[in-house]
Amino acid sequence: MNPASFTARIRPMEHSDLDRVLAIARSLPAAPHWPLAAYQQAIQPHATPRRLCLVAEEVASGQLAAFAVALLLPPESELEIIAVSLQAQRRGLGRQIFCALAGELGRSGCQQIILEVRATNLPALALYRSLGFCQTGRRASYYADPVEDALLMNLPLEPPPALSQL
Repeated sequence: MNPASFTARIRPMEHSDLDRVLAIARSLPAAPHWPLAAYQQAIQPHATPRRLCLVAEEVASGQLAAFAVALLLPPESELEIIAVSLQAQRRGLGRQIFCALAGELGRSGCQQIILEVRATNLPALALYRSLGFCQTGRRASYYADPVEDALLMNLPLEPPPALSQL
């Protein structure tokens, strides 16, 4: 993937994406390592609770490079996973997929996004802070392997424009 020519297409996650999604997650030590069954359940349209699952693929090659999963509990949502493959990092793809996700969450009636992140995951913290997330708390020893704290963060979402404003 050439950084200068990287153009992403963001779309809903499909069953055929799951092998690559698992490979990306497993390649990133700070990413949650869900089993295949958890992703299979997450992409089911009528699952309860409902999740929004997106992937980003490079337009030129069709290679899946990132994914995101959010739990929908309007008026709240929880960003459960955002992961960018090692080859595609530092190109703005995390921001792109998050912005697409936030737009969809807002249209689904969510007014805020919450998340938990490892206190030592500095790249993720930098991204979240640049997106406007604020730290709201800390959970001591929340993560295992290695044991470390989780930072709780929150981002209010802009309400969608009223139809009369369009």
